[in-house]
Amino acid sequence: MNRKTLVLPALAGLLAPVLAACGGSDGGSKGGGTIVVGTTDRFTVSSDAPAPLDPAYAYDVETWNVLHQSVQTLMSLPKGDGEPVADAAEKCAFTDSGNERYACTLRDGLEFADGDAVTAADVKYSFDRARAINADSGVSGLLSTIDTVETQGDREVIFHLNTADATFPYKLTTPVAGIVSPKFYAKKTLRNGFSVDGSGPYTMKARVRNDEMVDAVFTRNPHYKGTATLNNDKVEMRSFADADAMGAALSKGAIDVMTRTMSPDQIRKLSNDTGGNVDLVEMPGLEIRYLAFNTDAPSVKDKAVRQAMAQVVNRSDLVSRVYGTQAEPLYSLVPATVTGHSNSFFNKYGDPNTAKAKALLAKAGVTAPVKLTLHYTTDHYGSASKKEFDILQQQLNSSGLFDVDVQGTPWAKFRPAEKKGQYEVYGMGWFPDFPDADNFLAPFLDKGNFLSSPYTNNQIRHSLIPQSRREADRGSSSLTTIQDIVANDVPVLPLWQGKQYVAARDDITGTAYALNSTSSLQLWELGRGVSD
Repeated sequence: MNRKTLVLPALAGLLAPVLAACGGSDGGSKGGGTIVVGTTDRFTVSSDAPAPLDPAYAYDVETWNVLHQSVQTLMSLPKGDGEPVADAAEKCAFTDSGNERYACTLRDGLEFADGDAVTAADVKYSFDRARAINADSGVSGLLSTIDTVETQGDREVIFHLNTADATFPYKLTTPVAGIVSPKFYAKKTLRNGFSVDGSGPYTMKARVRNDEMVDAVFTRNPHYKGTATLNNDKVEMRSFADADAMGAALSKGAIDVMTRTMSPDQIRKLSNDTGGNVDLVEMPGLEIRYLAFNTDAPSVKDKAVRQAMAQVVNRSDLVSRVYGTQAEPLYSLVPATVTGHSNSFFNKYGDPNTAKAKALLAKAGVTAPVKLTLHYTTDHYGSASKKEFDILQQQLNSSGLFDVDVQGTPWAKFRPAEKKGQYEVYGMGWFPDFPDADNFLAPFLDKGNFLSSPYTNNQIRHSLIPQSRREADRGSSSLTTIQDIVANDVPVLPLWQGKQYVAARDDITGTAYALNSTSSLQLWELGRGVSD
């Protein structure tokens, strides 16, 4: 039978991984032991992104969903939620009272998938490499508080930090902190293509067509030593052109599980269906969507224009018309379920009000209507993106204060153009690297941020972010102040916070834990049981 399962951990995420056209492979619910997971994500190699799966470069949820399966980290997030636990490490801890010295001891007998020993020198090499390459994806910013990495013997690694950082254990759970071998990963250059090697739970083999990964097969790594307990021997991730094709494959039994990105209509249908052999699991999510601004672009350089947009956009209307109960309006970069959240945008702007927006423009001497283009990616965040941006266009234009066009672009071209500052206003999503308020603020506002945003606030960068990282209380006033500054300056405009969903045929077990608190896939949780 079809049933809807509601999972209620304190935190949980939303995610998925991989490719772009239906791969062929044996498997699916009729194919024996291999569990097949469907996705609409795409991985491509291009001149702008030649090394999408190098841990020193990868910085989006789909690439991390591959790396988390194959590249091991010193720490990992536990099943459900909670503080990081040792993984490749046997133990890790701060060894001083100021949270500036962090020491880890590797597990005894730790090996890469090819049988070579993993040593402290490999750990140091991996961190030094990622920091030295300093890829333009911005992912090395997660390691910015490291001063030096020291080794003592083959199993001891000591991180000397340049400032206190209470979030450092969480950063050690991210793929940029993954342990790689010098045999496969050169010291000064990225590893191009789709090959991945590490000491994680699985090895990975990609099937590539026209510079696009269309299929990835994860096979149990016999040398793995870590916290994960594998409930399967092999998982295949297969890509589909869209959510409808993915859903049809699930219905026919060609795949066993589908993750992101299901369409809102698909989720509603599965939620309401009382028959069939597909189960829908709903979990709280930390995914956010927002508009980002190139604050140097002439059309939005004046803060009053961005403030007026914040005053006009009706989040409740947007969410109800596109996502229904699958999302909630968001009035800060920090989700409402994360400690440290403040409703800063609502506190400043209240309900949508055209008269107030008009007054903001008039006071700044800005002539209405302001002409601009909203950019969105057509294939990265699901089929609902077009409807979402059509509604934002309607809201802004109906105010009479804006003359807005909308333009959609595939992710492979969208992301490089965004990083080069070619878009004045553009839609983005964020899946956290770790479930802490810092990770919803620093990646957007700190030096070397992943948006390559020209917006700079010295108080945030040099005082408030460092101060918040020194505080064990993750609901500190410095975090609130950062959110209030963002609401006033509007370098980004938060829109909504989404739930996460997994749909699976009813003989698949472990779906409630297939996603962790950062929306990352945990393929090892999936197993094959007995159909109801």
